[in-house]
Amino acid sequence: MLENIILIAVLAIIVALAAWYVIRAKKQGKKCIGCPANGKCSSQCSCCSGHTDK
Repeated sequence: MLENIILIAVLAIIVALAAWYVIRAKKQGKKCIGCPANGKCSSQCSCCSGHTDK
C-alpha cells in the first residue's frame, strides 16, 4: 500500500514539473518547446512545421 502511494506521488511530481516547464516556456514566448532550434529553424525543419506564425 505504501509503495503505491510513493509511486503515485513520484508520478504526480513528474507531471507537475512537466506542466510547469511547458507553462513557463509558453510565457517566455517559445513556439516550439520540443524543437532543439526553438522555432528559429528554417521552414524545412520537421519539428517546427506545426506552427504557422514564424
